[in-house]
Amino acid sequence: MSKFYARGRLSILAALTGLIASVGLLNPPAASAALPTPVSAATARTYLASLTVKTESRTGYDRDLFPTWITISGTCNTREYILKRDGTNVVTNSACTATSGSWYSPYDGATWTAASDLDIDHMVPLAEAWDSGASGWTTAQRQAFANDVTRPQLIAVTDNVNQSKSDQDPAEWMPSVTSYRCTYVRAWVQVKYYYNLAVDSAEKSALTSYLASC
Repeated sequence: MSKFYARGRLSILAALTGLIASVGLLNPPAASAALPTPVSAATARTYLASLTVKTESRTGYDRDLFPTWITISGTCNTREYILKRDGTNVVTNSACTATSGSWYSPYDGATWTAASDLDIDHMVPLAEAWDSGASGWTTAQRQAFANDVTRPQLIAVTDNVNQSKSDQDPAEWMPSVTSYRCTYVRAWVQVKYYYNLAVDSAEKSALTSYLASC
């Protein structure tokens, strides 16, 4: 093998190694949230088309009408279950409280090592659910919605980001990490479809627009 050929191969290998490393920097850290995978964009578009469009009403809403958090497994309540699911190397005590670990918040791209820095976000907020149909549910149905760990409805995120989102829908608030927005709207539509919740016109327009670019 000539020295030129050997050097050429080494140069190519170095370039590829650098490219792989740079691509790695673009990916979120290993401590990514383990949100159940939402339906595809195509399915979400089909679901969205079938949702009832109507004006929402906040009349009579009270967060206490949606009981949280309930026991999910063993001594773990819903918050503890999601923290354990969404974190990396999470250590819990006998009460299932997370004592250490690492959590990546996909809404804002921040990584945290203290569970106290995280909130468990309801993808479709409780007040939004009330406005769009949950006001007619039983307490048991609202409890099931508020603690749903099967659908892409609950996720561990930076606490002040969750508080900034509050009860806003995608026409009013979206994650600052643009690469996560497709996942976010697919999850939003899936949850609304599963629970037969309505959308208002501005919400549907925003969802339609975001899904078109997924």
